[in-house]
Amino acid sequence: MLLRNHPVSVVTNSSYVYGVEVECVFRVFVPHKQIKTVPLLSSFAVKCMPSVRGMYGETIEIPCDPFIQTENTMMIKWKYQKTDGSPQDLIVKSKDQDPLISVPDALKHRVSMVANSSLLLSGARLTDQGTFTCMVVTTANIFEHQIKLEVLKSPEGLEIFDKAEELEIGKLTKLGVCTAKNANPAAEIMWLKNNQALMDDGKGIFITKDVKVDLGTLLSTTTSTLKYSAQKEDDGAVFTCRAKHIVGEPITSSITLNVTYSPETVELLVTPQDPLVEGDNMTLKCVADGNPAPTSFNFHLKGETIKVENQNAFTITNVTRDASGEYKCSLIDDRGLEASKNVTVNYLDINLSPSGRIEKLAGKALEVTLQIYSSAAHSVSWKKNNRILDNEPKFPKIAYSDSGVYECEVALGPLSRKASFELVVQGAPVISSLSKHSSDDGKYKVLTCEAEGFPKPAVTWNINGTLITESPFSNGKIIQKFAVVPSENLTVQCTVSNKFGSDSKSIDVLPLLKDVTFKYQDTHVSRDQTKLVVGVVLGLLVATVLIGLAYWLYLKKSKQGSWKTAENENGSSEEEKKLEEKVEENSQKAEV
Repeated sequence: MLLRNHPVSVVTNSSYVYGVEVECVFRVFVPHKQIKTVPLLSSFAVKCMPSVRGMYGETIEIPCDPFIQTENTMMIKWKYQKTDGSPQDLIVKSKDQDPLISVPDALKHRVSMVANSSLLLSGARLTDQGTFTCMVVTTANIFEHQIKLEVLKSPEGLEIFDKAEELEIGKLTKLGVCTAKNANPAAEIMWLKNNQALMDDGKGIFITKDVKVDLGTLLSTTTSTLKYSAQKEDDGAVFTCRAKHIVGEPITSSITLNVTYSPETVELLVTPQDPLVEGDNMTLKCVADGNPAPTSFNFHLKGETIKVENQNAFTITNVTRDASGEYKCSLIDDRGLEASKNVTVNYLDINLSPSGRIEKLAGKALEVTLQIYSSAAHSVSWKKNNRILDNEPKFPKIAYSDSGVYECEVALGPLSRKASFELVVQGAPVISSLSKHSSDDGKYKVLTCEAEGFPKPAVTWNINGTLITESPFSNGKIIQKFAVVPSENLTVQCTVSNKFGSDSKSIDVLPLLKDVTFKYQDTHVSRDQTKLVVGVVLGLLVATVLIGLAYWLYLKKSKQGSWKTAENENGSSEEEKKLEEKVEENSQKAEV
C-alpha cells in the first residue's frame, strides 16, 4: 500500500472471529516527506476491537475470549465503561464460588454470567451500548478482553402524514410528510414517483430530511417532507415513500396524486358521424379537458343558446336538411373557451319525367328527364324489366322493342330514392318478315309471318291452311307460322291489322312435287326424258331471245326512215303489242 501522508489511520472492513464482529484499527507513523511501500504485518501496530450486535428488547450474549481462559484462572470479572469513561463492575466470579453481582440500577436484574463466562444482557436498550470488558486473572497474569455492544432496532412502520388531496399545475405544494419512527440507527427515506426515484432539484422537487432522537430511549425518528410542482401528466401518478434499514426489508407507503387544473381545450363531438341523414337523431357532446372536468355547458344552435347542466350532451330529434350549419358549445363560466363544428344533414330528392304509364306511337320521340336534388355526390342506376341497363334510356325514335317498365334508383350513403315509368309503344302493325320453307318431311309448306305493332295485331291469310304456332305477344312483336299444301302455283298473302291500321305482304308458293317411284330398269329411260325436257326449255329460251332481237332491229330500222302516217304508226303499235304478248307467252311456257 502506497502512503502519502502521516500519521494515517486506516479502518479495515469488519470481520467476524468466533461469531463476534471484529473491527481493527491500524495506525501508521511515517517520517515527514517519506514515501514508501510498507509491509502491512511487519510495520504496523494493530489493535482490534470485536463488537456484538443485538436486537432491541432481546437478550444479547456477550462472549469472553476463550483464549485468555486457562486452568489457572482465578477470577473472571465483567466491567462496563460508563459514559464518563470510568469503569463499572458488573459481575465478579472467583474460582469455585458463585458470581457476585454488583450492577447499577440501569442493569439490575438484566445481567448474568453463563458457564462459558459469557455475559447475558436481557431487555437490551440503546443505553446499554458501550464497551464491555472481560478481565481474566490467572496465577501468572491478568488479561482483559474488550467487546463493543451495538443495539439495533428496525423502524416501527412507515406512515405518510399531511397528504395533499390535490395539486394545482405549476404550484409548489407539500405532497406529504413520511415518517419512520423509533429506529436505530435512523432509517433512510427515499421518495419515488411511479417507481422512479425522485431527487431534490431545487426547482420542482424539494426534499427535506430530519432525524430526531428520543432522549429517553435514544431511538431515532426519521422524517422526510416532499414538496412537488405538478404537471398535467402527473394526474394519477403514484408517489411512494420507502424506508430502508440495515435490519429487515425496505417498507413502503404510497399515495396517488390528483392534479387539478382548469380546462384548456373544448371539443364538440357529433353523433352519429357521417353520413348524417334526414330523420336521424343528432347528439351534440361537449368535452373539456379540465380536472375535475366541467359538467355544464352552453350549446349554441344556429342563433339559439341552450344551457345544459350536470351533463355534457344535447340531442336534436328527427333532423331535417334545414338543421345543416355551424354548431358551438362553450363553458358556462367562460364563453371564450368554445368549440364549433359544421354539420351537414344529407338529403336526397328526385323527380322523374315521365312517370306512370306512357303510351306513345312508334317512330315518335320521347324525352326522359331525371332531376336530382342532393347534398352530396350520388350514384344513379337504371333497370328495364328488372334487368340492369348500362346507360340512361334515350328515345329519339321509339321502337316497339322499347316497350317495358323503366326504373331508376339514386343512392347517397344510406339514402335511396326510386322512380319508374312504363312505356307502351303503339302503332299500326308492320310486317317485318314473310318467309317460306318446306317441312322436314316435305309434305307441306311452312309460311312464317313476323310483324310488329300495338295493340296486338290480328294475323290473317288469304288461303286456307293450318295454323302451326303463334308466339307470345312481347314488346309489340308477334310471329305466326302457317302450313299449306299447294297443288299449283299460289300467291299467298299475310295481313296484320289493329285499330291503327294494317299491312300486307305476298309470297309465291310453288306446288309440291309428286312422289315418283323409279325402278332400276327404267334408269336409262328417265335420263332420256330429263334430257328431252332440258332441250325443249333451252330451245324456247333461244327462240325468245331471237324474236326479241328481231323486234329490236325492226324498231331501229323503222326509226331511221322518214316519219310515217298515223295509220302506219297505229299498225306498228298493234304489231308491237302482238310481239310483246308472244314474248310473254313463251316466257310462261319456259317457266312451266
